Amino acid sequence: MSAPAQQGAGSGRILVGCAGWNLRKEHFDAFPAGGSHLERYASVFPAVEINSSFYRPHKPETYARWADSVPDAFRFAVKVPRAISHDARLGECGPQLAQFAREAGRLGDKLGCLLVQLPPKFGFTDEPARGFFGQLQELFGCMIAFEARHPSWFSEPATELLRERRVVRVIADPPAGQPGPHQPTSEEGVYMRLHGAPRIYYSRYPREAIAEVRRELDAQAAAGRTCWCIFDNTAAGESVPNALELMHG
Repeated sequence: MSAPAQQGAGSGRILVGCAGWNLRKEHFDAFPAGGSHLERYASVFPAVEINSSFYRPHKPETYARWADSVPDAFRFAVKVPRAISHDARLGECGPQLAQFAREAGRLGDKLGCLLVQLPPKFGFTDEPARGFFGQLQELFGCMIAFEARHPSWFSEPATELLRERRVVRVIADPPAGQPGPHQPTSEEGVYMRLHGAPRIYYSRYPREAIAEVRRELDAQAAAGRTCWCIFDNTAAGESVPNALELMHG
């Protein structure tokens, strides 16, 4: 099965997708008619972000079925469960991480990234975070994207920790907690999460904003980076048309 790959001008890859693969009827014409929603989605887009894993576990067999439903070059980003990121606050979560690895690990080579999102009131903690990211890397070995929403996670000590651990700081729109311009923490990858603005999760991005994002992704891919761009403005169904526009102009 061939993959809907998106290549930048250089050796990097641009992975455009949505937070979930649900397709609305008004978007059906952009996808093949046969197959499951995931199969139809994956025939057009090269990547998806699984958010449901944040709220509830999925059986290993479910992840395996998803992996079998998509082209070889398709990639999944999987959101780390809230039981780990919010409840355990990154500490003392070895058993939960092991269970998550047994589940999401069934995606195999199609697991391209893990997304760790912290609650807005969770401030910077050095040692728990250092150990946590180390455990993630040992268990999975894929890219780790990190979306913190407390200002202390954008401090120099936090930035240095992320660089040491080669964790990719998420470029979020709108940004939460970020006091100034984006400071990248990895030379290897980029992870954008576009939540919709001005109304988060609802608003559709205008054409000029999409064109600006495309220019940035092309520049990053030309530098050899793997670039994820996930549209999370799903509440009113705007993620799919925005993602299609980004891919095809």
